[in-house]
Amino acid sequence: MAGPYNVICMKWGTKFPAEYVNRLYRMVRRNLTLEHRFVCFTDDGAGIDPCIEVKPLPPMDLPQGKERGWRKLSTFQQPLADLEGTALFLDLDIVVLRGLDDFFTLPGEFLIIHDWLRPHRIEGNSSVYRFEIGAYPEVYSDFIEKIDDVKAAHRHEQSYLSAKMAELGKLHYWPDDWCASFKRSCLPPFPVSLWKVPEPPEDAKILVFHGSPTPADAIEGRIRGAFRFLRPTPWIRDYWH
Repeated sequence: MAGPYNVICMKWGTKFPAEYVNRLYRMVRRNLTLEHRFVCFTDDGAGIDPCIEVKPLPPMDLPQGKERGWRKLSTFQQPLADLEGTALFLDLDIVVLRGLDDFFTLPGEFLIIHDWLRPHRIEGNSSVYRFEIGAYPEVYSDFIEKIDDVKAAHRHEQSYLSAKMAELGKLHYWPDDWCASFKRSCLPPFPVSLWKVPEPPEDAKILVFHGSPTPADAIEGRIRGAFRFLRPTPWIRDYWH
């Protein structure tokens, strides 16, 4: 895709500290050779590396209730701060393993991870998605105008986003081996996980941590849930720094 290129992330609330933004910035800097802007939209810029462009969260009037990532839909506002061109959105809790240039050069107007849990559905995982800034304002406006109906039909933002992009005829997925789930691709099943350390995926460019554990938890061997066990996974430090 033609530039200018932007890598964007979002930090709101207290789930992730500023260091997650800083680590993401450093991973991108090491793995993306294309000229780009790195922008963090946040409600609290304290502790964020001064090399990072910090901008206020796009305005979004969300009703009370579980957030479930709905705020990500504000990236489809027009305008989006002073950004233009192509944007690659990255969640704060991913780990970059290899070069990212392909995420900008792969053809397609909108790309997202095809969800690992239910590959027979169209639903994507929005930990990594790419779009043309300002090209699909209806993604945001339709959500705001029909927020109750959308929430009744969709459990979270990535379900709605996938369905809306499919409706627009723009839904495409990253190649299956580009974005790996730590839980699906690395973590051995119980009881093998009692003695076997997770191994890095062979060809993945990005390792996605969704739910439990986070990268920090995986390094230390912490995980939540019955009949789940995770041995300390120190090789994550080789990438997540």
